Amino acid sequence: MITIKIFGTTPPCANCIRTEKQARIAAENISEEIEVVKLDALSKEAEQYGILSTPLIVIDEEVISIGKVIPAAKIETFIREKIGG
Repeated sequence: MITIKIFGTTPPCANCIRTEKQARIAAENISEEIEVVKLDALSKEAEQYGILSTPLIVIDEEVISIGKVIPAAKIETFIREKIGG
């Protein structure tokens, strides 16, 4: 299973909300099992990524985007690279 972590602010800002939505669209467009998890940028788990800007997208422990909203199609590209297709 692939995990997409979205780190953002609480309450979420507009960019964090849009990023989570794009990640969920990407996950739905791929038939593999993909889990999308929204986490607080100030959480204990976030510390390991040294977050300086949100939103932050992590796919299977690899940071793919910091501080900007990326479209679902680009997130899908990263996921497909992870699953080898």
